[in-house]
Amino acid sequence: MNTGPGLFSDIGKKAKDLLTRDYLTDQKISVSTSSVTGVAITSSATKKGGLSTGDVGAVYKYNNILVDVKVDTESKIATTLTFTELVPSTKTIASFKVPDFNSAKVEVQYFHCHATLASAVALSQTPTIDVSATIGTPKFVIGAEAGYETSSGRLTKYTAGISMNKPESSASIILGDKGDTLRASYIHHLDQSKKTAAVGEIIRRFSLNDNTFTIGGSYAVDHLTVVKAKLNNQGKLGALLQHEIIPKSLVTLSSELDTKALDKTPKFGLALALKP
Repeated sequence: MNTGPGLFSDIGKKAKDLLTRDYLTDQKISVSTSSVTGVAITSSATKKGGLSTGDVGAVYKYNNILVDVKVDTESKIATTLTFTELVPSTKTIASFKVPDFNSAKVEVQYFHCHATLASAVALSQTPTIDVSATIGTPKFVIGAEAGYETSSGRLTKYTAGISMNKPESSASIILGDKGDTLRASYIHHLDQSKKTAAVGEIIRRFSLNDNTFTIGGSYAVDHLTVVKAKLNNQGKLGALLQHEIIPKSLVTLSSELDTKALDKTPKFGLALALKP
């Protein structure tokens, strides 16, 4: 299922991840472990401002079925069931939260060597249907997605995108927000491990006549340490350092500074992910 063009959500994902992943302005700690029965358990706690939250999750895989259950401090239980190859070349994902039964959702993904198709249905009192499709190859992808609200009979969204990929680079253009936003991005990896890279992104909002330019990158100091930085034309500067303190356990320090308002206090974040 990995030899085709990939899902529509994968278009532009590499550049987006480099500009957003691991940047945080809160404090978070998580501890992951595995039992002898194959159950992976993760406990996490997050402090954002004066609010603290936490959750405990368990993941278990049996043959082609993956069960993911998470319980948070507000007594909400989120469950996701993933069935791989329930029907050949498909993945089926069912999710729901207790006690919010209107959050139930079923998604089916179909993979072909030259196309993918995904459809998701929200099982609520006002069901919505999301459909996306791509055609092409791993090197060249064109796709679109749309959302439909059955109660009102209107389209909630429609988006189109195109992506060109090479082993060391990826470029994409996405027209979204019902044609109001144009997003173009390019990422280029500078080493074989793909830990050192440069990225650029331009976002044009037609209704606001506004442009946002962002450049960023990552650099592998050594095999245990990575630094990242990004800056946009609005003066927002972000930076982070991530270090593997022990195998599979990471500590991440990040900060955000408004270079056009240096009198404001910079924001700082800290994340500790332990996998004993």
